Amino acid sequence: MPRKSPRFTAGSLIGMVALLSPASAVAQPISPAETRAIAKEAYIYGFPLVDSYRVQYSYFVDRSSPEFKAPWNTLYNTARLYTPDDKAIQTPNSDTPYSFVGADLRAEPLVLTVPAIEKERYYSLQFIDMYTFNLAYVGSRATGDDAGKFLLAWPGWKGDTPSDVKSVIRSETEFAFVLFRTQLFNPADIYNVKKIQAGYKVEPLSQFLGKTAPTAPPASDFFKPLSAADEKTSPELFNILDFVLQFCPTHPSERELMARFAKLSLGAHGAFDAKALSPELRTAVQQGMEDAWKTFKEFKKRRLILESTAAPMLLERAST
Repeated sequence: MPRKSPRFTAGSLIGMVALLSPASAVAQPISPAETRAIAKEAYIYGFPLVDSYRVQYSYFVDRSSPEFKAPWNTLYNTARLYTPDDKAIQTPNSDTPYSFVGADLRAEPLVLTVPAIEKERYYSLQFIDMYTFNLAYVGSRATGDDAGKFLLAWPGWKGDTPSDVKSVIRSETEFAFVLFRTQLFNPADIYNVKKIQAGYKVEPLSQFLGKTAPTAPPASDFFKPLSAADEKTSPELFNILDFVLQFCPTHPSERELMARFAKLSLGAHGAFDAKALSPELRTAVQQGMEDAWKTFKEFKKRRLILESTAAPMLLERAST
C-alpha cells in the first residue's frame, strides 16, 4: 500500500552514502559528536537492511503474522489479486499474482525450476538480497519463455554446478528473497495462473541431486523487528542492524565503513545495545537518525531519486 511519508530505498540510500564525509578518527571513548556522525551514516547504510528484514520476518519467520507465507526455502504461491490489506510491502501489482521464497543459503544453494510459459504471458523471478540489491531476473524478458533451472548461492559456496542448470545467481548475503510474478489476463485466467505456479519448483541442491543434506546451520534466534513507523525514530533499529550484519559478509569496498561503525559497537557481533547507551549518547544517536532523514530530503531535491514513493529505485551494487 502506498505511503505518503518518505521512504528510503537501497538505491537512494547507497547514493546518499557517497555524499557523506568519513567520520574523523577520535580516540575512545567515543564523543557525542562522533556518535551522531556515525549514527547518521549507519542509519543511511542500514535502513534497507533493517526494513527488508522486517518484511522477511513477517513472511518467513513469524507464523502468527497475517503476512506469513511459508518457512525458509519453501515456495509459497498466491493465486489471487492483491488488495490494500496486503501491507508488508508497498504497491503490489494487481495483475501479477505472486509466489514467494525466503532463501536461507547458509547450508547450501537452492535450485529453482521454471516451466515453459506461453510467449504472450509475462512472468518473472526477481532475486533480491538483504541490502535490497537486485541480483538477477529470470523470466520472459530476461531469460525467455523456455523451461529452465537456476541455482541461487551465497558467495562462499564453492561446489560444482549441475550440468542441467542454466546459470548460477550469487547473493551477497546469506539470506535472500525471490519474488515471482505471473501475469493474469482476466479473472477467468486464474486457473491457468495456478497451473503455471504449480510448475514452479524450489529445492535445496542436495535434494535436487538426490544426496544427503549438509549439516544445518545453527538455529537463529531472530529478533522481532520494529514497526515501519518505529524504524524511523527508534535507536533500537541499530540492535537489529547489528544482528542482521552477521548474515552480510563485508564487501571489500566497505571495510573502512565497517571500521567506523565498529566505534559504535556495530558490526555483526551483537554488541550494540540501545538501552545501555547513556542519555547523552542516546540523544546523539537520535540526532544522527534525524540528520539522516534531513539528508534524504535534500537528496530528493537534487532529483537523484524518483519523486514518487510508489516507484522506488531498486539497483544492483554495480549500478550504484
